[in-house]
Amino acid sequence: MNIIPLLKAERDKVARQLNGLNAALAAFAGEYTDGASVSRRRRKLRAKGLANIRAAQKARWAKQRGTSADGVKNTPQRRISAAGRARIAAAARARWAKVKRQKAA
Repeated sequence: MNIIPLLKAERDKVARQLNGLNAALAAFAGEYTDGASVSRRRRKLRAKGLANIRAAQKARWAKQRGTSADGVKNTPQRRISAAGRARIAAAARARWAKVKRQKAA
C-alpha cells in the first residue's frame, strides 16, 4: 500500500478547508472584530437632529432655572414689602442690642 497518494489527498482536503475558512474570515472581518483592535467611528448627526437636541437641552435647563426656553422668567420676581423689611431690620437691631447688653454686663 502506497501512503504518498493518501497524504497528498489529505493535504489537498486541508488546503480546501483553509481556503474556505480564509474566505469566511474575509467576509466577516468588518462584522466581528474585537473592540481593542479597531477604533469605533463616531456617527454623524444631521444639522436638524443636532438642533433638536440643543433645543431640548435648552428647554430642560430653562425648566430647571424656572424660565422659558427664550430666557423669560415664568414666575414673577417676589419682593418684600417695606413694612416687612422694617420688621426684619427692627428684629436685627433688637438682637444686636441684646448681644451688646450681654457683653457690657
